[in-house]
Amino acid sequence: MRHCRWIAFTGGIGIAAALLLYAAKTDGMNVMTGPKAFTNTASLSPGLARKITAQDLPQPQRPTVGGVFGMIGVRFRGAAARPENTMPKAPPGFKVDLFVTSGLTIPRQIRRAPNGDIFVADTGAGTVRIFRGITREGKPQESSVYASYPAAFGINFYPPGPNPQWVYVTNTSTLVRYAYKNGDLKATGEPEKLVTDLPSGGHSTRDIVFSKDGKSLFLAVGSASNNNDNDAEFHRANILEYTPEGKFVGVYASGIRNPVGLAVEPETGELWTSVNERDNLGDNLVPDYVTHIARGGFYGWPWFYIGGNQDPAHAGKHPELKAKVIVPDVLIQAHSASLGMAFYDGKMFPAQYSGDAFAAEHGSWNHSQGAGREVIRIPIEKGRATSVYQDFLTGFTTGGDAWGRPVGVAVAADGSLLVTDDGARVIWRVSYSGK
Repeated sequence: MRHCRWIAFTGGIGIAAALLLYAAKTDGMNVMTGPKAFTNTASLSPGLARKITAQDLPQPQRPTVGGVFGMIGVRFRGAAARPENTMPKAPPGFKVDLFVTSGLTIPRQIRRAPNGDIFVADTGAGTVRIFRGITREGKPQESSVYASYPAAFGINFYPPGPNPQWVYVTNTSTLVRYAYKNGDLKATGEPEKLVTDLPSGGHSTRDIVFSKDGKSLFLAVGSASNNNDNDAEFHRANILEYTPEGKFVGVYASGIRNPVGLAVEPETGELWTSVNERDNLGDNLVPDYVTHIARGGFYGWPWFYIGGNQDPAHAGKHPELKAKVIVPDVLIQAHSASLGMAFYDGKMFPAQYSGDAFAAEHGSWNHSQGAGREVIRIPIEKGRATSVYQDFLTGFTTGGDAWGRPVGVAVAADGSLLVTDDGARVIWRVSYSGK
């Protein structure tokens, strides 16, 4: 099926020619493949690329890390303070600055409104913040608390286009919307409750996006467990579909352990997601991933992973599903904890970045040497990924101690990339001025 879609996008020129076309953005990249593609936080380096395939996966192993409160777990949970003057690292030609340095508790999802305002869910403070404009020094010109909403996470604007009438906000159990017009710095009334019975607890992020035509609202709900298949997982590990008015349509896609970030690819209109896979099968299992999502698609959780690989905890269960498991587009180092994502629609970065995806790798406890703690770039050609991802923003640890945890990414109106960090409790700005 994927080959047929490739041919359609290239005017029927054939698979070999299509693959050459998709290779254009990765030509010249230093791409690690096979066993060398697996990594840890200390080995990340801006510009280094990796391609992990389903054929590269090792056999399941016994857990190598004792638990979230073990010695290594604590070290990589972001408890360390950021050393003075320490900054993340980006590829040559890019500059990293602090965009917002104070006033944030746990900044998570970040989205650009159609008028250019930057909306940020400060989940810890229970607020939705707005940052307007960018000064010559790379700071916001103005800021405001748009609304208070407990444990806010998901943010989006409806209808799609230049003049939204509503701001939608989620937390772990509810979906609401605020009446809105371009330029509002504060909500003008109480939120309208649309959905009040989302599965709560467990993985608590609830991202939202609208389809390109505005007819569907997609809402991501993570699992309540690592790999259980009991009744507590009803309508979990799914992307759910609603009408913009909050009427439940159905399960859009399933078997996705924790689909944290959602985005719509501008060219194809396809829904994409950034996913945390399961733990406790070894340092290099199971890869997290970023992928486009097929309507009705099944991605394996909890019985299978990355195609027909069966989770040892569910040996022999549901053999009828094995052949139906979709292999995701881009496999990422296991336990990186892939969170927010966005497609680059700015003009500041070099032309080869146009349309590429960026995703924040928050970092996880379940890797013996630490994994994640970076922002990755995913080259996109004609709406399709090549399975390659590239280290883009790294350096969130010092001497093995993690002080930063990237969460959300958004493209500012000037084309710079903004990254929320709930470890350092700041927002970073990546700009380009090189050649």
